[in-house]
Amino acid sequence: MNTIELATEKSMGKLSDEVAKEQLIADFKVAVADVEALLKATANQGGEKLAEVRAKAEESIRVVKARVAEAQVALLVKTKAAAKVTDAYIHENPWKAVGVAAGVGLVIGFLIDCQSLRHG
Repeated sequence: MNTIELATEKSMGKLSDEVAKEQLIADFKVAVADVEALLKATANQGGEKLAEVRAKAEESIRVVKARVAEAQVALLVKTKAAAKVTDAYIHENPWKAVGVAAGVGLVIGFLIDCQSLRHG
């Protein structure tokens, strides 16, 4: 593999990781919303044990929300840093960037074509 292919493969891997992280954050938000709705629905229910469970769940939700917020900030920082590095690289190596973009486009086109042949 040459340098451009390695850079392209590395970039695609990072992009895939970022998409997975964004999906994980979205899934956590849905889970948090569901648990919050459950807590609200059981707010009028009595019982010491239920109150303990509800308090534990509320604390867990608070912790998860804080972690999700931190993950979002970290993801945003990494995305901005990657964009700056990509911008600098493109300005320093415009023809290499065009070649990489064309290669990535060909790979994506090939994958789409293979997928449509399989299902079509």
